[in-house]
Amino acid sequence: MKLEEGTPYPLGATFDGDGVNFALFSEHATRVELCLFDASGINEAARFELTECTNDVWHGYLPDAPAGLVYGYRVHGPYQPSQGHRFNPNKVLLDPYAHAIVGEFSNDQRSFGYQEDQPGLPDPIDNAAIAIKAKVVAEPYDWGDEKPPHIPLAETIIYEAHVRGMTMLHPDVPEEIRGSYAGLAHPAVLAHLKKLGITTIELLPVHFFIDESHLLKQGLSNYWGYNSLGFFAPETHYWSGREGTTPLSEFRDMVKALHGIGVEVLLDVVFNHTAESSDMGPTLSLRGIDNANYYVLKPGQPDQYENWSGCGNVLNLSHPRVLQMVMDSLRYWVSQCHVDGFRFDLAPILGRVDQHFSPQAPFFIAIGQDPLLSGVKLIAEPWDVGHGGYQLGHFPNGWAEWSDQFRDVMRKFWLHDGVHRALFAQRFAASSDTFHRQGRRPVSVVNFICAHDGFNLRDMVSYNHKHNQANKEHNRDGHNHNLSWNCGEEGPSKDSGVNILRLRSMKAMLATVLLAQGTPMFLAGDELGHTQQGNNNAYCQDNEMSWLNWQLAEPGLVEYVAELIAIRKSCDVLMSGRWWTGIHDEWGRADVEWLNPSGAPLHSHDWEDAGGRAMMIQLGGRLLIMINASAHQVHFRLPAGMWGLRLASTGDAESEINPHDCRVAARSVTILESS
Repeated sequence: MKLEEGTPYPLGATFDGDGVNFALFSEHATRVELCLFDASGINEAARFELTECTNDVWHGYLPDAPAGLVYGYRVHGPYQPSQGHRFNPNKVLLDPYAHAIVGEFSNDQRSFGYQEDQPGLPDPIDNAAIAIKAKVVAEPYDWGDEKPPHIPLAETIIYEAHVRGMTMLHPDVPEEIRGSYAGLAHPAVLAHLKKLGITTIELLPVHFFIDESHLLKQGLSNYWGYNSLGFFAPETHYWSGREGTTPLSEFRDMVKALHGIGVEVLLDVVFNHTAESSDMGPTLSLRGIDNANYYVLKPGQPDQYENWSGCGNVLNLSHPRVLQMVMDSLRYWVSQCHVDGFRFDLAPILGRVDQHFSPQAPFFIAIGQDPLLSGVKLIAEPWDVGHGGYQLGHFPNGWAEWSDQFRDVMRKFWLHDGVHRALFAQRFAASSDTFHRQGRRPVSVVNFICAHDGFNLRDMVSYNHKHNQANKEHNRDGHNHNLSWNCGEEGPSKDSGVNILRLRSMKAMLATVLLAQGTPMFLAGDELGHTQQGNNNAYCQDNEMSWLNWQLAEPGLVEYVAELIAIRKSCDVLMSGRWWTGIHDEWGRADVEWLNPSGAPLHSHDWEDAGGRAMMIQLGGRLLIMINASAHQVHFRLPAGMWGLRLASTGDAESEINPHDCRVAARSVTILESS
């Protein structure tokens, strides 16, 4: 087999039916070798020098090379950390454009580019046998009559879920596919999602990722997956391994099945850092290919990395080739895998220019003008850990953003004191103080109370303090400011009073999320009453602590959530995507009215009264939400009209409704509908 010249585009390994073209960007390399391996990925079978380099892209073409070929690169150049360069040809490197990946990270010296006792010197040990490698992919797929749902953002209801955790304990999913893409596509799971009525599932990272070195040393693993190494390859551990399938085919089958029931698929993506970590991390791919370009190095200290991610390094999206890689990855998942959008982890990093965030950063401009990506859902986690990293409300038009302000205010309102009605209303009305500006719409704010990071809903009302001992960091990790409340007893309780209070509080907070203006999101398992035993940072708990236990589901809670979603879908003022005005129309109806328990409009002293824990919200003149966050039952005087019970968080038997008034139990929500 003789290597021919090939072409510098497209990047990665491309099978054309007759052979494979290889193309790799590296501006500072002095020499690049293509290494081929046997099917096991262990034994190096051949090596070719890529002699052609066009615009800093090294390329070559292997005629007659088949799809399925396993390969890696050895990249030569200076090993000068003080200059930002960490080349080491003793290390076989993963193609950043790998569409399929073989092997697992081995946490021994061979994976590191520096000598253990002299980090300033390159490690001479060859890692070919254990290196993570790429596989050439050519997988046509029959999408049939599949059509993306294209749910308007104003009608979107997001369900944040983990591929593995959803089905590892699901009794109706066959054991051989539990924890896999196929498991998530099983009819039993699809039926649950359809019953709930959610429109969109947001999956924790599915890009190929590895376990951090410190976790492996402690016998733990990375469960959440925020440690990406390959941005084009689906995570192999979520593949069932069934004959006749691949990780890619099974992922596509999952998307097709979800689209078949009208549910969109969003991917949580991690483009802020990679699994290569700090300067003491392994050399697996980008670090050994062109460290000085792929990563943001500290000014004046190019041997050190900026760490706005808190994970050891930061990708340099200010560089055109790095930006190209990210854009190519996003386009791949949309065009070839039919995903419907993305949630961007630590998104301010993607918009940093010369260390400062800008909504006009190259990344945002590139997405905004892209004919494919500008039409998908784009959601930002609007903070990172760098200076000036909190950017809630500052992302470009067309983006939605997670709101920690909604989360914290609503937790405090329901579980503590000190939140007056004005602040509650501000958050309930799509955080208008932050998002009601030119070009932004209410749907720009993603309202949530619980997400993967932090306490889930059951633990929010069961623990005053985190209990993260299983993470083996002496309970130092995870948030300390949880705004949780154990309702009178820490952890599991046999006290019926405590458990009734917990269930009411859970239902009230679910109602708050699902009936507020904006885009609602809730965490998978919260509709089951799942507990993580007080662990608020279960990123390394790939076990029954994190997996949803379907057989221990809280009775009636799924049905309660489904009814809340149905109520939302039936309410025009929640689905319109327009800002509320409070102005009455010719029939005397307003999109929103804020009333005190006596049925009168709230006055200035009512708004600012921190002790006022009860109010009514009338939406469109048809829906009346009675909120009682106090510790006592409250008597509400109903506004004029004929009202009937739609849903009560305490259960219908505990609601007292008369033609003109209603008594609402403590820590609960009752919803009436005009007849």
